[in-house]
Amino acid sequence: MSNIRFDGRVAVVTGAGNGLGRSHARLLAARGAKVVVNDLGGDIFGSGNDKRAADLVVDEIKAAGGEAVANYNSVEDGDKIIETAVNAFGRVDIVINNAGILRDKSFAKMTEEDWELIYRVHVLGAFRVLKAAWPIMREQAYGRIVNTVSAAGIYGNFGQVNYSMAKLGLHGMTQSLAQEGASKNIVVNSIAPIAGSRLTATVMPPQLLEALKPECVSPLVAYLCSETNKDSGGLYEVGAGWIGKLRWERTQGVEFSSSGTFTPDDVASKWAELGDFTNSTHPTNTQESMAPAMKLAGLG
Repeated sequence: MSNIRFDGRVAVVTGAGNGLGRSHARLLAARGAKVVVNDLGGDIFGSGNDKRAADLVVDEIKAAGGEAVANYNSVEDGDKIIETAVNAFGRVDIVINNAGILRDKSFAKMTEEDWELIYRVHVLGAFRVLKAAWPIMREQAYGRIVNTVSAAGIYGNFGQVNYSMAKLGLHGMTQSLAQEGASKNIVVNSIAPIAGSRLTATVMPPQLLEALKPECVSPLVAYLCSETNKDSGGLYEVGAGWIGKLRWERTQGVEFSSSGTFTPDDVASKWAELGDFTNSTHPTNTQESMAPAMKLAGLG
């Protein structure tokens, strides 16, 4: 069994002052990575700032014999986070987009500010961090990226319309970046973790928080960030020592007239068949997704 190491690699972990990010940063550093510990130090709702969160993790890494520097920028200033990595260590090989906040409300009560702030931190922030790191990774023909998504984005969750939107949007980013980065050895994946953290503390009882240790998520993250891993564009659920990979599933579908002459009543008559997942298919790209329609239209 190979001993996965990160000697000579530089990792940026956002939101690394607590919980999952802290665990990821410590594990990568313990295996030789030089780590930029980014954390604005705000609360779970996106307010305030405090340098102590990032500084504490840097101190922990250094006390264990590792190398790390702190960065206190918001992920909306992603270029400054990547600049910290380049100035301190000369390169960036790994980016883990982990920073996140919550603004949980039912859709009826959700304000535009609740929507916009979640978008800015989770989606725009990840974009700006990766936009700054991407040309560096392309130039060196190496990169490993992990985006932190959520079961809320995969399945939906009451009171989290904004959060669900952002998290599934991040996986869309993952899938497209995996394709664009393939020729430059840039591997991009998503994880949907379940772990005790400041965010999950708002919805989980204390005994469950204690059982769902962040340290049970970080080994997957480290593997996905390693040179060993070549799989890209994947989505993984992970927590409490369990890891599973997800894929899209589609029914065989029903063919109607490509001339557009079929009616809503025709759709209704085939509704059960249309939704029957017996002998389902698993398209993996847009070409496979479009194939049945293109064939029926005489174009495939």
